[in-house]
Amino acid sequence: MSNIPTDLRYTRDHEWAKREGGNVRVGITHYAQEQLGDVVFVELPKVGAKAAQRQSFGVVESVKAVSDLYAPVSGEVVEVNAQLGKTPELVNQDPYGRGWMIVIKPSNPAEWDQLLTAKQYEEHLAQGPH
Repeated sequence: MSNIPTDLRYTRDHEWAKREGGNVRVGITHYAQEQLGDVVFVELPKVGAKAAQRQSFGVVESVKAVSDLYAPVSGEVVEVNAQLGKTPELVNQDPYGRGWMIVIKPSNPAEWDQLLTAKQYEEHLAQGPH
């Protein structure tokens, strides 16, 4: 079973979200990075870009596939993990830590409540291939 921290929220598309003060840090889950295999490239937005909930904000490319990244909440991108440009393998090595992708300043705090809890995400994974 995948590593699913209980202090995070999740999308059905396998992004995680963590509240930090008034902002939300975003990355992809342990399950997602396992399914992708070795990540070789990550394309992220620039600081100041707008993110819309459930809309693509970037791309992650692995030896197996190219996948869109979906924003868990809407808002302004206030920080981008520039290290992923040089070391995309951080996504595989530490998906909930150094492999984070962006920080969003939410424009609609109510969207947070639409995200899955760890238990709900685990149930989502148990339902089958995604």
